[in-house]
Amino acid sequence: MPNVFIIHGAYGHPLENWFPWLKTKLQNLGCQVFVPKFPTPQNQSLKNWLDVFDNYQQYLTKDSIVVGHSLGPAFLLSVLEKRTQPIKAAFFVAGFAGLLNNEIFDKINKTFVDKQFNWPKIKQNCHNFFLFHSDNDPYVPISQAQKLAKNLGVEVAVIKGAGHFNQQAGYTKFELLFDQIKQQLSVG
Repeated sequence: MPNVFIIHGAYGHPLENWFPWLKTKLQNLGCQVFVPKFPTPQNQSLKNWLDVFDNYQQYLTKDSIVVGHSLGPAFLLSVLEKRTQPIKAAFFVAGFAGLLNNEIFDKINKTFVDKQFNWPKIKQNCHNFFLFHSDNDPYVPISQAQKLAKNLGVEVAVIKGAGHFNQQAGYTKFELLFDQIKQQLSVG
């Protein structure tokens, strides 16, 4: 079974939302699951997150699957840009790759998103992208998901009333995400 990485967002941590539930479900299938803790909001920068992720790079292989929530996808785009070998799949939940016009978040997210992404390299380094976004996300406008989808050449799965796919929106489980990851696990 491939290794799976679950990446939290700004102000986030590994034990929130649907992360522990998903980790357990995937471990029950035999996956090795990593949910790193990144510095946020203090010392939150792309460089500091990449430094933390260096400890996990050896487990990121051609069979790996990555899951990012909120700022997690933007971080994973930077990880994919630097790869020399493609991974199996990336699942982006409430993701974005630009400033949100929200002073609080833009200040700490700037180093992750206020840059030119190498989209051809990113697409070359991941075989399958899956995007989930809500029609009522209070932080990330759906236009951000559409822009991300366009750059990655995929469609966005729009989920009604899912907010920011966090605990406040009732997301302590995420069956659809689990089912789609499971499908990828069974693909060659």
